[in-house]
Amino acid sequence: GSGDGQGQILQRFPEKDWEDNPFPQGIELFCQPSGWQLFTERNPPTFFVAVLTDINSERHYCACFTFWEAVESAQPQSHPRNGEGQEEEEEEEKEPSSPVQPAQLFAPKSLVLVSRLDHADVFRNSLGLIYTIYVDGLSVSLENVIGNLLTCTIPITGGAQ
Repeated sequence: GSGDGQGQILQRFPEKDWEDNPFPQGIELFCQPSGWQLFTERNPPTFFVAVLTDINSERHYCACFTFWEAVESAQPQSHPRNGEGQEEEEEEEKEPSSPVQPAQLFAPKSLVLVSRLDHADVFRNSLGLIYTIYVDGLSVSLENVIGNLLTCTIPITGGAQ
């Protein structure tokens, strides 16, 4: 085909909308503004932050970290025959037809963090950590990692540390 596709959300945290912070509709279109296209080369990861403004004029900072993954290739195809000359056809029949390996294709995959706070460096570091865990195939639950990233303990003033 043309290599153009449509993005889809594979996983999200939290799984259900929070009353005061609904999930941005159409985020899959936002994180690939030039479209979901396949590439013949693995591109380096990219990171950007954009600001979305909701109907109540509240800002939502959307950090997007995109990397490229190899796409499962289809079955190998046989060489097409040119059909010119009897001798060429006989020679081709004697040799087993060698499969043509399709070009390796890479599809974009995006990690997106949406926040009301403007902390681009924290977003980049957090998404980079999630990416590293995913790519290295570490045996740690992404749900636990994300929970630990989003949770912080604030000590009481004058209280025990």
